[in-house]
Amino acid sequence: MSERPVLDMRLEEAMETQRAIRRLKTDPVDDAIVLRLIELALKAPTGSNAQNWEFIVVKDPAVKAKLAGANRMLWNAFGERYGRMLVAKDPANKRVIDSVRWQAEHLAEAPVIIVACLRQVIPLWPPIAAASAYGSIFPSVQNLLLAARAAGLGAALITLPIWSRFLARRTLGLPWSIAPCAVIPLGWPLGKYGPTRRRPVGEVVSLDRYGHRAFLEKSA
Repeated sequence: MSERPVLDMRLEEAMETQRAIRRLKTDPVDDAIVLRLIELALKAPTGSNAQNWEFIVVKDPAVKAKLAGANRMLWNAFGERYGRMLVAKDPANKRVIDSVRWQAEHLAEAPVIIVACLRQVIPLWPPIAAASAYGSIFPSVQNLLLAARAAGLGAALITLPIWSRFLARRTLGLPWSIAPCAVIPLGWPLGKYGPTRRRPVGEVVSLDRYGHRAFLEKSA
């Protein structure tokens, strides 16, 4: 295993240039880099400091093919139709939908697929309980995504491969006490990172009550 990599990109730069990179090269990614990304993911907070993460690093072509098959099946069943709706609403969405479609067609070729899990059963009721549970995994996933950006790797959070938890558990050998929560294909990007276009902060921030855009003019 190679020496542990040092990621020295400024946090602000990583956050400002991070984006979902779905088109990935097939070139291998060193295990030392993958483990360093997960090590940084483990620095995130969890509810009650439970530290109840589990990460499955998938490199076996057969396992990747099964995850990709589940992803492609759901994309064909629902994603394509939803994508056409988004493009009809705004033609600018075509670029994103094309990227998602490319990922669905090539997911099995990603050099590494990371599946982020929780060591707990996700409650179904009340809905806020499920949100509370996911609050213990998604901060670590964001750490991982930012670390991937700092390393120059492409990554994106997806969930279609694990919509069927039964199939996901069978594919990954997960017991019922382990819940798959997110899938992160990881590899060297075919495209480029760069500044992202986002709405001004004043358009999405309300003061005290929804709709009171007190900061709109200040952010213009």
